[in-house]
Amino acid sequence: MKNNMKVRFILFLFLMGFLEAPTLSAQAPKWVEKAKEAVFSIITYDADDKMLNTGNGFFVTEDGVALSDYTLFKGAQRAVAVDSKGKQMPVQLIMGADDMYDVIKFKVGIPGKKVPALSLATVAPQAGMEVFLQPYSTRKDRSCTTGKVKAADAVEGSYLYYTLDMRLPDKMVSCPLMTAEGEVFGLAQKSSGQDTATVCYAVDARYAMAREIAALSYSDLALKGVGIKKALPDTEEQALVFLYMVSSQLPADEYMVLLGDFIAQYPDSPDGYLRRATQQLLLSQDEASLAKVDADLDKALDVAREKEDVYYNRAKAMFNYLATTPDASYKEWTFDAALQEIRSAIAINSLPLYVQLEGDILFAKQDYPAALACYEKVNASQLASAETFYSTAKTKELMKAPVDEVLALMDSCMAYLTTPYTADAAPYLLERARVRVEAGKARDAVQDYNAYYDAVNGQVNDVFYYWREQAALKARLYQIALDDLAKAIELAPNDLTYRAELAVVNIRVNRCEEALAVLQEALGIDPNYAEAYRLMGLAQVQLKRTEDACASFSKAKELGHPQVDDLIQKYCK
Repeated sequence: MKNNMKVRFILFLFLMGFLEAPTLSAQAPKWVEKAKEAVFSIITYDADDKMLNTGNGFFVTEDGVALSDYTLFKGAQRAVAVDSKGKQMPVQLIMGADDMYDVIKFKVGIPGKKVPALSLATVAPQAGMEVFLQPYSTRKDRSCTTGKVKAADAVEGSYLYYTLDMRLPDKMVSCPLMTAEGEVFGLAQKSSGQDTATVCYAVDARYAMAREIAALSYSDLALKGVGIKKALPDTEEQALVFLYMVSSQLPADEYMVLLGDFIAQYPDSPDGYLRRATQQLLLSQDEASLAKVDADLDKALDVAREKEDVYYNRAKAMFNYLATTPDASYKEWTFDAALQEIRSAIAINSLPLYVQLEGDILFAKQDYPAALACYEKVNASQLASAETFYSTAKTKELMKAPVDEVLALMDSCMAYLTTPYTADAAPYLLERARVRVEAGKARDAVQDYNAYYDAVNGQVNDVFYYWREQAALKARLYQIALDDLAKAIELAPNDLTYRAELAVVNIRVNRCEEALAVLQEALGIDPNYAEAYRLMGLAQVQLKRTEDACASFSKAKELGHPQVDDLIQKYCK
């Protein structure tokens, strides 16, 4: 009677779902008890810290690297692993992901030195071989589901995708599939076919382990779909490229955190300290933050094997700060200190790049002869460029060199730029146009202005038209001058200087009535514009309307024009 009661109770438990159907191995392998400690449950949370998904994962290294399914993590902002003993461990880093095969590799923050981990199978199981599904369990039993490999199809090179003669119990997706020797070869995946009662699938664990963060991984959509922090690439070279790729895409504060991660992972790399110093310098607002920059620069020099590059970067950081901060107050940084740093680099290796920076620092110190000597060395090297010849031309100009020498250097500058000119050449075209005007080559200057217009695709302002008009006027290209002034006025209708200049050009070509009309428009904007009255007098003199001219001169004098007395003396006796 008692036995019948016991059987009925067990049947009741099965019917109510408290016990699973007997698909478990009757004699589980010896390694099962140890293996189950490597399997854990995962809970993921969304941006509002609400539970998003629950699932399974397992450790593959003793330092906390683990595998699971990507679906579990998609959209997650944080995740927690719960081991077989109920201990919770946060997921710290995503190390790789693939949404096509639904796998993800990540790092768990482990409280101890090591965690139990499964070994990857050295030999992939073949069709017909017995395999075992190791579940996540907090129970003391050594149960696992058994089955056989039905097929192992090659995917992605040497990796495999398995079809198994095995029922996948509920909530066992991403549990590890083990060989008879106790090695993991796959991650259990949901059945996608009609026969879900006896067939399930598994993706190669080696494929999941091969997922990694590479230099170009920032744009990977699968990784972007997970909000948990991403790991850096495994090699310093790849990590540096990754930093470069994300530097312009991440917010400044997030990029600073990433630089800190790089330094923690590669503490002997000077590049990490140099990049963090550069980023910190951009964000610095006080001496305390500049002190952090200085500390990183010191650390970079301390760990560097090739000191000259660090000396160069230290000098460049100081120079850029001093050149762009009018009220620079950090006492540790001066042009003299920057000069000492760059000369330390040059003492080790006299690279033209270093000599160029030495010249820039000397130029900022207004030591133009010394700066010129540096620039001329660079111009004789393979580093010679439009920029280096431009620097030389500016130095010569400040040394009061003949304008022909300055122009020759600007011609050399332009020789390094390809035609048709692009926007990169635009600043140099404007500078040579200015020098050409000073050298009495106004027609050539107009050509430079035309080339500038084309280089920037016509995206110019009123000042450009005024500058080109000035060159055209000196070149006696009066129609160009008139047209450019009309464009300048169109873009800046309230600028009286342009209207006065238009009147001057009209008077020059004996279009005095047109000049008077332009000046009347100027007075409509400002009735007290004295220059308009002076120019009206000049136009009226040419029209032989002396009485009107004298009245205009008198009005200009009344308004305080400083240059009208001689005209009154000449025409209004």
